[in-house]
Amino acid sequence: MRKNFLDWLDREQPDVLCLQETRCSPNDVEQLWPTRYRTHWNEAAKKGYSGTAIFTVVPPLNVTRGLGIPGHDQEGRVLTAEFHDFFLLNVYTPNSQRELTRLAYRQEWDRDFLKHLKKLEKQKPVIFCGDLNVAHTELDLANPKANTKNHGFTPEERAGFSAVVKAGFLDSFRQFESRGSHYTWWSPMAGARARNVGWRIDYFLLSATLRPRLKSAFIQAQVMGSDHCPVGIELKAG
Repeated sequence: MRKNFLDWLDREQPDVLCLQETRCSPNDVEQLWPTRYRTHWNEAAKKGYSGTAIFTVVPPLNVTRGLGIPGHDQEGRVLTAEFHDFFLLNVYTPNSQRELTRLAYRQEWDRDFLKHLKKLEKQKPVIFCGDLNVAHTELDLANPKANTKNHGFTPEERAGFSAVVKAGFLDSFRQFESRGSHYTWWSPMAGARARNVGWRIDYFLLSATLRPRLKSAFIQAQVMGSDHCPVGIELKAG
């Protein structure tokens, strides 16, 4: 809110906006966003930690918080909006942590999240987006060799992403762009962003049945205000 969020929102006017790591409740921020948006929040039990939010112009049929698994649902990491022709999941995937202290939990999360996606997909197509805290391939970060055993690029985390792709979900950005040097997160240290030494860890993935409706997928690397930048997709009307 202090870094031109409302200006960006007014300029872009997305039909749906998904935010991760909100780290607040709606009562903690001045609610000055346009009244055309309905907002839905999933707060972590721990104040000031994690959390997700969805802003939407079209009212969802239903909004669900979490995965329905108590061990996963204390951190406000999943928010699902059901629309008439697809489910949209906003997810903030757990970080494995610098010393990989949460890697085992992360693997458990990846398995359970994929099961949840496949369960929903039996009803209607699925789109999910967010900070997935992993660079999938060597194209998705500037220094792959140096980061092979680091959190966000371990074989285990990459395998979790590959399992999602194998299950039939498409990395929307890779439907249009096959080259590297496209990133969504940069370390705030050592001028990494100015040098474009980054990672692509923010994604939109979707059921293969929605591919004919996918008009574009984009990364707004020029938008400042966070160590991440916005990513998005545009769909043809169903």
